[in-house]
Amino acid sequence: MKISTKGRYAIRVMLDLALHNTGECIKVKDIAARQNISEKYLEQIIAVLNKAGYVRSVRGAQGGYKLARDPKEYTVGMILRLTEGSLAPVACVEDGAEECDMITQCETVLVWKKLYDAINQVVDGITIQDMVDHYQGRIDGLDFVI
Repeated sequence: MKISTKGRYAIRVMLDLALHNTGECIKVKDIAARQNISEKYLEQIIAVLNKAGYVRSVRGAQGGYKLARDPKEYTVGMILRLTEGSLAPVACVEDGAEECDMITQCETVLVWKKLYDAINQVVDGITIQDMVDHYQGRIDGLDFVI
């Protein structure tokens, strides 16, 4: 399983909005410049985030985007499932999947279930706020000496 640029960039956008939250809306061109993502592609990603209610948009000269909720309310898993769909490594372990004819004889299903559980545990255990805290800890820990 690979995460597409859409999923990776969506997480970067959400993190950027959290890091640069001053209460004002943030323009797509500013996010695109900071994240080195084309504005056109970024607009497509933001449209998905907006439709899901993860970000709010404001039109006009002072318009732009901001997070709809607190950064601690968004997990990496939420964002990836929105942009990527299922994170299951194989179809037979997806939530709501029809049971495979081979399930009683399949020795590999244990591997796929454990992998899926591990993926979900990791991505659902990290919030945008966790990423903000990590970033700020790295920046605060820098010691510049001339």
